Amino acid sequence: MEFLQPATWAEALAMKAAHPKATPVAGGTDVMVEINLDRHRPEALLDLTRVRELTEWGMEDGMLRVGAGVTYSRIIDELGDRLPGLAMASRTVGSPQIRNRGTVGGNLVTASPAGDAHPPLLASGAFVELASTAGTRRMPARDFYVGPKRTAMRGDELVAAFLVPPSVGGQQFSKVGTRNAMVIAVCSFAVAVDHAARKVGTGIGSAGPTPLTAPDAERFATGELDWESRRPPSAAAMARFGDLVAAAASPIDDIRGTAAYRKHALGVMARRCLTWAWAAA
Repeated sequence: MEFLQPATWAEALAMKAAHPKATPVAGGTDVMVEINLDRHRPEALLDLTRVRELTEWGMEDGMLRVGAGVTYSRIIDELGDRLPGLAMASRTVGSPQIRNRGTVGGNLVTASPAGDAHPPLLASGAFVELASTAGTRRMPARDFYVGPKRTAMRGDELVAAFLVPPSVGGQQFSKVGTRNAMVIAVCSFAVAVDHAARKVGTGIGSAGPTPLTAPDAERFATGELDWESRRPPSAAAMARFGDLVAAAASPIDDIRGTAAYRKHALGVMARRCLTWAWAAA
């Protein structure tokens, strides 16, 4: 196995162009598990830990641009007030040691349906920035996932960053597992209430072949919520929202839970998360 270690972003892109089958690694929390269990033997590893540009974040045209190498711990500590939903999800990732190494960029590249970062990114309307020696392009996170652990990335591309608007309302994240952290989600859900745009975003994890959204639930909530007086939504409206979220999922039975349980849990989490997000906003 060849080991590549660029010191700059330009070097990283050049190495990826020369070795399109090289597997990028930062925290290694997913990649090393696959290697240690002999599930995957990449031709080359592209170590991105020395690339300073990937560890930076800042504002760009009203959006937060967060480098792919920013760790979960930094998202909690430095961006928790701006991206509360993603910070909530980050707190459920592994142990403190894993959060100190793991990155949202790695979660994006791995594209596991159970990845904790995906639901809040989807709910917030995030974009993924992809780069290669040929240039840079950005796409909605909703278009990034194309299959189980498959993305729309080309072979010569790397994830440079993700872009997301700072929260202007309430955000919530919840997941079901055998414990709060250090566990793969049985299912997860995120919601973002945007008072400025008067819309609701959703994200579903571990309940389909890819991370999902619930468009019908989003439209229903956007039309049902009282944006003027901000009165609490009715129990009937919350029940309908939960039903629409559950209907958007396409889970399977596996060792962690049944499809029926996942749909039920998603309905419960959706009702609770929207209630909490609306109250917080």
